[in-house]
Amino acid sequence: MNWAPLRRAFLALSLSLSLATPLRAQEAVARFVGAGLGAGPGSVRELLVRSTTDLAILAPALEAFVALNPALALTYEQWGSNALYDVSLAGCQGQGASADVVFSSGVHQMVDLVNRACASPYASPVTEALAPARRWRDELWGITHEPAVIIYNTALVPAAEAPRTRFGLLDLMRRPNSPYRGKIATYDIESSGLGYLFSFMDSLEATTFGGLLEGFARTEAVATCCSNEIIEGVAEGRYLIAYNVLGSYVAAVHGPNIGVIQPEDYTFFLSRAFMIPKGAAQKDGAAALLEFLLSPGGQAILAQSSLVQRLDGDVSSLSESAQRPIAIDPKLLIAMDQHRRQRFVAQWRATFGTSLRTGP
Repeated sequence: MNWAPLRRAFLALSLSLSLATPLRAQEAVARFVGAGLGAGPGSVRELLVRSTTDLAILAPALEAFVALNPALALTYEQWGSNALYDVSLAGCQGQGASADVVFSSGVHQMVDLVNRACASPYASPVTEALAPARRWRDELWGITHEPAVIIYNTALVPAAEAPRTRFGLLDLMRRPNSPYRGKIATYDIESSGLGYLFSFMDSLEATTFGGLLEGFARTEAVATCCSNEIIEGVAEGRYLIAYNVLGSYVAAVHGPNIGVIQPEDYTFFLSRAFMIPKGAAQKDGAAALLEFLLSPGGQAILAQSSLVQRLDGDVSSLSESAQRPIAIDPKLLIAMDQHRRQRFVAQWRATFGTSLRTGP
């Protein structure tokens, strides 16, 4: 099926909504409609989906879903991970309208919401077939498979210097008079829930973590809010190397000047967590979207959009022992402990100081 006309329609609608209404913390809004929209009052159910996933990347999957479910109209709101957590918790506590679906790259935040009794249970043969690392309490499910990668500017970084491991990155940062001073970027863990998660997992996994912080400080590395800012900065040469970038977004804008490395010492793989809030008005519609996204057809569309990274064939040479899935389980609640978070953020701020940025 040719999705181009529908994609143009939803992009136009997204722009008109952005101009016409205050979006609070939303980054984008779009509406997807099935063929049953004109069938008369009450014939179409409205499904509200809130997510951190870039609208343009997720659009093909949403288009396919409403095409298969013509009695549904889907409004999609794109949020930053911290803001999505806040609005979802408020809805859970009766302080705002609840979405029908919430899914986020801030997996630790989603585990916290489930732990606060904010989710509705659901089970089916499809969800029960998920690996244990991608399912918790029949209330949270992992729907994607995305690596955290190192990227570099291939025109400005010699291929022999491109760091294949964290030890290689440390070697670059420890050079006297390093040409990488002020030219290495990563997420700001205060403004990015995803960045906080990756960095926190690094602190648990890597013997190199302390050295990485020292190297970031030595080279005056830049911490910034957003995937697009980091990726565009590397493509344009404002940054030479970026660390712990979500690989799906890199693939979506992959240009001739961007090299992508899955670190050979270990690479984290994130599975975005999907939840049906307890206050959802359309729980059946939410379950239908979950079933679709986990179906072979839905997973194939997500793979085409780089949200599911295949590890077979020539796609990745990463060894099995180097793959580190971030499990959706209660251990992630450690990352939400307020005292631990405060200490971690203080350590981070001491490392980056004035090199923290909030945008381009």
